[in-house]
Amino acid sequence: MLKNIKTTKNISPIEQKRIHLQEKFITMTKRQDNSTPSDIIAKLSPISNLLTEEQKAELQASVEIKKYKKNEIMYEEGDVPQYLHCLISGKVKIYKEGVGGRNQIVHIFKPVEFFGFRAYMANENYITSAAAFEPTTLCIIPVTLFEKWLSENLQLANYVIRLCSVEIGILNRHIVSLTQKHLRGRIAESLLFLKETYGMEEDNQTISARFSRADLADLSNMTTSNAIRTLSAFSSENILEVNGRIIKILDEDQLKKISKIG
Repeated sequence: MLKNIKTTKNISPIEQKRIHLQEKFITMTKRQDNSTPSDIIAKLSPISNLLTEEQKAELQASVEIKKYKKNEIMYEEGDVPQYLHCLISGKVKIYKEGVGGRNQIVHIFKPVEFFGFRAYMANENYITSAAAFEPTTLCIIPVTLFEKWLSENLQLANYVIRLCSVEIGILNRHIVSLTQKHLRGRIAESLLFLKETYGMEEDNQTISARFSRADLADLSNMTTSNAIRTLSAFSSENILEVNGRIIKILDEDQLKKISKIG
């Protein structure tokens, strides 16, 4: 255990500082999570792999672990961004509040993905909200520290640029789907998106995500009643098998065709 390591003349000042930071981290997170600093470093790959040893020590001293219940909000539209969020376990939705209480889900995340830092980099408050689809564990890092790393670490900066570029592509495709496709095309694309994001279960047919009809409607930009009717139609056409929130894709080729033609 780190707390049993005693400082001696044989330990360099840098090593003493590292040990001190790790002990501080353990004390800070002990009440929230049983993970050790090494556990957290491993879970934050690939970002952690790009950090220098000094930056890893800063990470260990500053990181926090937070747990959220299903539907609990992490941040809301208009909040001041303070943290880089890393999804350790669970599922997260990013959504925009719409007219009449309807929400539009603009993005979803799976472990281990990073989110919540764009607004800070753009020098603005959050324009969306984030909430948990299911019991979720997050690792949060002060975004000011993350910004410091970006200025010091070219490899990390390049990785973040690529990450943001990929997300812009995903959002652009989603916008086209929402504005140009009919109901069937939107639902089909949303189901394929869930499959690509969360994968399939052992039967290679069941989507490894449990979305409510309301969440699926919010992702597809339609009312819940329309989502229910469209899923029912797909089920009667033997494209899907729907059992509560469990959705099994029986005919993926047909689903892709519907998504493509809109």
